[in-house]
Amino acid sequence: MKLDSAEKEILDSVEKGEWHSVEGLNETRKLYSGYAAATFRKDKRVNIRISGKGLEALQKKALEEDLPCQTLISSLIHKFASGRLPGV
Repeated sequence: MKLDSAEKEILDSVEKGEWHSVEGLNETRKLYSGYAAATFRKDKRVNIRISGKGLEALQKKALEEDLPCQTLISSLIHKFASGRLPGV
């Protein structure tokens, strides 16, 4: 099997014994799964007005990302609100 450079780096790290089991992994996974479920629960509706040009740009970007337009818009709003939108 041929590995790329990133995969080789990971394999070397594992073989050097640099990876260790995480204590309480199942509990931590459940905790963060709950956070994710709460974050992406769509329980509110918002109506906005947007220019035709702006909507066309969003629709084009959604097609490029292979996402529904509403999903892209929701993701952008979430990233902005959480301070993770680059350049803002």
